[in-house]
Amino acid sequence: MTTRPMDTAQELAAFLRSRRERLDPDRLGLPAHRRARRTPGLRREEVAELAGISADYVVRLEQGRGLRPSAQVLAALARALRLDPGERDYLFDLAGRRRPGTTGGSASGAAPSLTHLVADLSPLPAMLLDHRYDILAWNPEMARLLPDFDAVPPSRRNAMRLCLLHPPMRGFYADREQVLRDGIAHLRAAWAAHPKDRALSGLIAEFATQDADFARLWSEREVSVNGRGRKVLRHPVAGALTIDFEVLLPLQDPDLRLLVYRAADEESRAALERLCAR
Repeated sequence: MTTRPMDTAQELAAFLRSRRERLDPDRLGLPAHRRARRTPGLRREEVAELAGISADYVVRLEQGRGLRPSAQVLAALARALRLDPGERDYLFDLAGRRRPGTTGGSASGAAPSLTHLVADLSPLPAMLLDHRYDILAWNPEMARLLPDFDAVPPSRRNAMRLCLLHPPMRGFYADREQVLRDGIAHLRAAWAAHPKDRALSGLIAEFATQDADFARLWSEREVSVNGRGRKVLRHPVAGALTIDFEVLLPLQDPDLRLLVYRAADEESRAALERLCAR
């Protein structure tokens, strides 16, 4: 199936509307208006005033007219809408103006040194992902940890696909909702940085069609990505495991993600060692 790239102008419009509507004018200290507000959040003219731009320009941006705002305008909008760093990056990427100090580029594969590093991280479970969450390399410990991972065809070894559509992993994460939120936030940010990546657009369309949870969470437009945290796993052999994870970005390959797991407590460490010794 041929997948058309998603429309960045329309997504920019929807993203600006969603972030405007979530703000509370009272908390921002804006003066009260006599007439009642028909919609939640700030009015367009209030955003325009806070950003120092014309209300008409905000209207045209929210109508998706294909404008390409300058970096200065984007920075002003980010301040006015109280965007966090991940949301600011997303805004700049949608407008085709990545902020100074960030890097870009597409990852067509993994350097041999990175695949060797994944192996050298044993006995810690580790794997290397690209911006689509395709799994490029992994070590034996990660293969033992992910249920039936080796049985998945290479063309379908994608971390998000495994979480969403691989039956053995449906109950693998105790907090599946949060894992999905984190993964979707990453995919949305990756899409803004690679709007012409048809493979990525195809994955997103596939997931939204086949999984209702993905479709629901995708529509919320979260883009803040967690680079570290804790997960509780329900492994079919090892039982409950609590692991800490760290996501590292190689300086020369910023579209790659090195994911490393560590047992969070002694009980989990013992269970992981038993699993990997099988």
